[in-house]
Amino acid sequence: MAVTIYDVAKKAGVGIGTVSRAINNSPKISSQTKAKVDHAIRELKYQPHALAQGLARKRTNMVAIIVPVFTGYFYLELLRGIQQEISKYQYDLLLFSVDQTEKTELFLKRTLQERKVDGVLLISLAISDNYVKKFVNTQFPIVLIDSDHRELDSLTVENEQGAYLATKHLINLGHTRIGIIDAQLKSIPAKMRLEGYQKALRDHKIQYNRRYLVISDSDIEKDGFNREAGYAAMKQLLQIDEDRPTAVFVASDIQAAGAIKAIKECGLNIPEDISVIGFDDIELAQYMGLSTVRQPMYEMGKLAVQILMKKIAGEESKPVKKRFETRLVIRDSCDYVRTV
Repeated sequence: MAVTIYDVAKKAGVGIGTVSRAINNSPKISSQTKAKVDHAIRELKYQPHALAQGLARKRTNMVAIIVPVFTGYFYLELLRGIQQEISKYQYDLLLFSVDQTEKTELFLKRTLQERKVDGVLLISLAISDNYVKKFVNTQFPIVLIDSDHRELDSLTVENEQGAYLATKHLINLGHTRIGIIDAQLKSIPAKMRLEGYQKALRDHKIQYNRRYLVISDSDIEKDGFNREAGYAAMKQLLQIDEDRPTAVFVASDIQAAGAIKAIKECGLNIPEDISVIGFDDIELAQYMGLSTVRQPMYEMGKLAVQILMKKIAGEESKPVKKRFETRLVIRDSCDYVRTV
């Protein structure tokens, strides 16, 4: 059977209240008694329940994560970093998936009113100035990931820079007819990646062709960052008879996996007929030989937790701003200089 606080109290020869004070580092306990309780905890290998500890400190030891979807590879890698880091603090996670701005604000409202969590991680979603004011005025900890606001702690990726690097690489290989498969533009990263693509074309005096842009998934409940969406979008680009793109920048690696499948089904070769470059550098990318733009998803998750924990502990006051750079990872899918 699991070891309980009563077992620890019996072993240390103290009451359960004393054990609770020792666990929560209360100043109302002598160092000698605390050492005795700590010794008993180690011997019995007792694991204090996070929620019980939190109640003693008037905390819940819970953090809410509000995210567009749980199934995308980007979010899975980000959540892996969050989970790995938050386990060090004996905190639990509450996950909320939203697909509309109204739902985001509903969860934010509930969080502020019910106080069932000690802080919030808001991922790839915008927050209105109205709710920023509420969080700032109540000093309720919140960290934005893959999104930004001047008054809040924010971790962002150079999405525009990454898309620019990817498009520029294709241009340097000799491509001038470059398509883009993007996700829904309600997604902040998707919007920034389109801007980076367009800027690279402008800077290299290449005319932007609206026919070369395909937005994945019109389904409002999806963001477009999925394999099926990439497959359908590539099929659409391949239907362009004249002046079909000779290269495609795809807004995520998982979409690129679908795009590659569509290209091969049409009997075309990569990169000789069509070059492909993605974004994220998920584990699958290296096995596909996919050139891509790497972003530090796991590291973002870990840092977000570290910042939030400092906010919860009252150790940070000014908003923390961190912008992660991206870098190109060149593999076989676009390693080809086009001469015609």
